[in-house]
Amino acid sequence: MKQSSIELKQYAPTWTQSFTVVVFTIATAFVGNLPAQNKNSATESSNFCIQTAGHAFTSCKAAAQSDYQAALGKCINVADEAARRSCQHQAAADLADGLDTCQGGLEVRQRSCQKLGPGRYDPPIDPTNFTTTIDNPYFPLVPGTTFTYLTPNGAIKDVFAVTHDTMVIDGVTCVQVHDSVYTDDVLTEDTLDFFAQDRHGNVWYFGENTAEFEDGLLATIEGSFLSGVNNDKPGIIMKAHPAPGDFYRQEFSLGNAEDYAETLNLNSRVVVPYGRFNNCLKSQETTPLEPDALEDKYYAPGVGNVLTVDLVSGERDELVSITTE
Repeated sequence: MKQSSIELKQYAPTWTQSFTVVVFTIATAFVGNLPAQNKNSATESSNFCIQTAGHAFTSCKAAAQSDYQAALGKCINVADEAARRSCQHQAAADLADGLDTCQGGLEVRQRSCQKLGPGRYDPPIDPTNFTTTIDNPYFPLVPGTTFTYLTPNGAIKDVFAVTHDTMVIDGVTCVQVHDSVYTDDVLTEDTLDFFAQDRHGNVWYFGENTAEFEDGLLATIEGSFLSGVNNDKPGIIMKAHPAPGDFYRQEFSLGNAEDYAETLNLNSRVVVPYGRFNNCLKSQETTPLEPDALEDKYYAPGVGNVLTVDLVSGERDELVSITTE
């Protein structure tokens, strides 16, 4: 360990090391306070949602540190001094960004816990309680139906195809949906989503196999999960009887796939190329994995999702067609 430290000092500028120490000292002190706070309150000590947020934060911080160390290991093998220092500078900047994302994710989870409550997230899954007939008015999935969405400039196209295929996940037979995203007519994301509806009419999301591509090559499969594998769990995509103020998990794969949804109203008006719709459900989605991300989604009764608005970029994914076999 001492030899590694000597090597790093030889190659890494002092300011980089000092910067890392300062950032990590602050972050570690913050996390270190979480258990102490919990111990001071019987309520917080039994708040499993807050405890989950703390564990996720610790994991995120460790991952950022791990990526930083790996990056430094690559940097010291760059012979050119200027290029090596540039590499180290970028590694330090990426570490700072990573820690900032971890902090933001913690805050998103903590705010969500205020709405979700302190209990464990462990929904009972009884396969006999589910069906592949998905007829929730706000999220109907009829096999053979394809929804196509476009951004106004036509650059991004999303094809959401409800297949006739099914997959058994966590004992539940799910409908398989093929969701493909094209950027300038080039496939950039390809996903298989799995849904089932319970006897009450709630539509559940049991997992996804997703892949993102860059220049035609596979870039990542991050975000993929299946309920029942590695303690991942399903979430609800659409409630049977949604009401303003509803707040719920759409998926639960800690540090990998964590979307939250909140129902804002049931009376929104939407105009998209496919038509005009009244009495739409407006839902807002957040995720601790991208703390700055914020989306509004609109669902028309009897149709489903008709519009998605990225509140950060302003991008609109508008329904342009629905085709059936």
